[in-house]
Amino acid sequence: MNSFVSLYGKKFPGACECLTKDKDVLLAFYDFPAEHWIHIRSTNVIESTFATVRLRTDKTRGCGTRLATLTMVFKLAREAQKTWKKIKGYRLIPRVLEGDAFIDGESVKEEERVA
Repeated sequence: MNSFVSLYGKKFPGACECLTKDKDVLLAFYDFPAEHWIHIRSTNVIESTFATVRLRTDKTRGCGTRLATLTMVFKLAREAQKTWKKIKGYRLIPRVLEGDAFIDGESVKEEERVA
């Protein structure tokens, strides 16, 4: 990021200022285990789940009452859930929730053991 800002800082000062201001948020991705990165980068899980709902809603041309809509969405999501895959590195989720540190996708504790 630093090389980008130094290269394009004069040409695009507003963009570079925005990037440097939000650097911590933008790079928070690397504070998670590397196995989780593929899931963090993609919104496909959300899109594919609601694609089923959207398709059914379009076919029925409306959903009727609020209760009927909620029931349909619930049932469709339950059916879609049967084909979902496990998150890669799901065993690391408790460590992430406990606040274990990861730098560039690697556990800090593992690096200390190797050193």
